Amino acid sequence: MRLGVLDVGSNTVHLLVVDAHPGARPLPAHSHKVELRLAQLLGDDGSIGPDGIDRLVSVVHEALQAAEDKGVEELLPFATSAVRDARNADDVLGRVRAETGVQLQVLSGAEEAKLTFLAARRWFGWSSGKLLVIDIGGGSLEIAYGMDEEPDAAVSLPLGAGRLTAGWLPGDPPEAEDVRSLRRHVRTEIARSVGDFSRFGAPDHVVATSKTFKQLARLAGAPGSAEGLYVQRELKRESLEAWVPRLAGMTAAERAELPGVSEARAGQLLAGAMVAEGAMDLFGVERLEICPWALREGVILRRLDHMGPA
Repeated sequence: MRLGVLDVGSNTVHLLVVDAHPGARPLPAHSHKVELRLAQLLGDDGSIGPDGIDRLVSVVHEALQAAEDKGVEELLPFATSAVRDARNADDVLGRVRAETGVQLQVLSGAEEAKLTFLAARRWFGWSSGKLLVIDIGGGSLEIAYGMDEEPDAAVSLPLGAGRLTAGWLPGDPPEAEDVRSLRRHVRTEIARSVGDFSRFGAPDHVVATSKTFKQLARLAGAPGSAEGLYVQRELKRESLEAWVPRLAGMTAAERAELPGVSEARAGQLLAGAMVAEGAMDLFGVERLEICPWALREGVILRRLDHMGPA
């Protein structure tokens, strides 16, 4: 069947269309993406304003039209931290449902971590052993660890690149004291969760997902997207540690000139790099591998599992 996954994330609203059936690898057929940056549209009171809701409704309408054009048989719509954390989340969901007919499922942080872990496990397989999976989104950081398809430990922290940029790094380039304050905050938040994972022992394989990690790996010399999904891409901590101060000294426009960095994500790349560096350091990770699959693929795989054998 042709499935559509509608991901209302903190940075983008992304429709991924795949051809899929149980027991087979989902084959991407179409991608429709709009940069909405909901995480940065939250007001001082923590709510998404009328303009943000109007824009979201419009973008969902666009995605529905694209899904219809591509012959999607079933749509799996969900929202993550930007909607989940908004004070007026119920109003936002109600407007979307009333004006588009789409009932967004709001995933908890733990569900995000578990579904992303499932996608990484299926991509790397059982031979990868104990997996540690790290994902940096626009609104939150997810970390999961385990031997099976269901992680033994999973945590979601409010350390998304967009959220931190909006709240901690107002300058362009940012002030040195703001960078130091954010570094302390990031490491304090991550350190609180390290003990939940360390009792399970060292992982056999550490992987990362998300646009942030892909861009950081590209900066460190990993192959570009044109070379395909199956080329191994990795990020070493020593390379990341060298890039963080360089990124801190650049404006967003200067970062956008770097290889693999999009203009839309350039402004929040420093915050994302600081989260990545803090996670790798505190979890004792020297290198990690980039996983092409992430949350959207996890949602698809879970749906296919529930369909049963063909």
